[in-house]
Amino acid sequence: MTMPAPRPEPAFRVRLATDERDRLAAERLRYAVFVEELGGDGPGVDHAARLERDGFDPFADHLVLVDPERDAAALDHVVGVYRLMRAEHAAAAGDFYSAGEYDLAPLRATGRRLMELGRSCVHPDYRGGTAMFHLWTALADYVAENGIEILFGVASFHGTDPQALAAPLSLLHHRHLAPPELRVRARAFQPMDLMPEAAIDRRRAMLQVPALIKAYLRLGGVVGDGAFVDHAFNTTDVCLVMDTARLNARQAALYRGARG
Repeated sequence: MTMPAPRPEPAFRVRLATDERDRLAAERLRYAVFVEELGGDGPGVDHAARLERDGFDPFADHLVLVDPERDAAALDHVVGVYRLMRAEHAAAAGDFYSAGEYDLAPLRATGRRLMELGRSCVHPDYRGGTAMFHLWTALADYVAENGIEILFGVASFHGTDPQALAAPLSLLHHRHLAPPELRVRARAFQPMDLMPEAAIDRRRAMLQVPALIKAYLRLGGVVGDGAFVDHAFNTTDVCLVMDTARLNARQAALYRGARG
């Protein structure tokens, strides 16, 4: 039987959102993923317009992945997005988004240039291909251009029952806990060490870890102390921290988008 030819990769373009149409398309994609797909909600969700937004959006940069073959007039041309908040953005907004869930004092005390990554998502039709590669390549360029030294942000498990996530949360706590100088702590503290390390089936536990969190771990990311259960968004969040100076050579090459 003849197998169908694989669909060619789109001629992706990655840029910072340049106008209101880009921003609305990013918020529409976020609604499709975070609200319709994952069951999230919150005060900033506009169900009538099908947009997911909050008070931090006007102050941040929005890195968007565009498929030029999709209809910009229909606001479906953005197929991937990252919200980027540098320290100066956070100062204008009143704080970082993550500060509502985690005490960021250890990161601030470093005196190093911080940037928060947030609201990352990719359209379901583009997962498993090169979409994240394109986003991360552009993100690496942005980090270099702005002299960012520490990246951080909350990343989510679907669902709000920590016991159902006991194995992966415990694995993150035992194997990937941040060093004390970078160890942010959850405000509404949900312990992550729910199982002794010896009792964890590592393979099964890693299967429960979302792909984005696994990608950060491969790049040398570490997690803060404790999880945060976000009932409005129907997620259990962990705070990922990555010190760009600590990436080893292989990880740094991957982060910059090198192949090989």
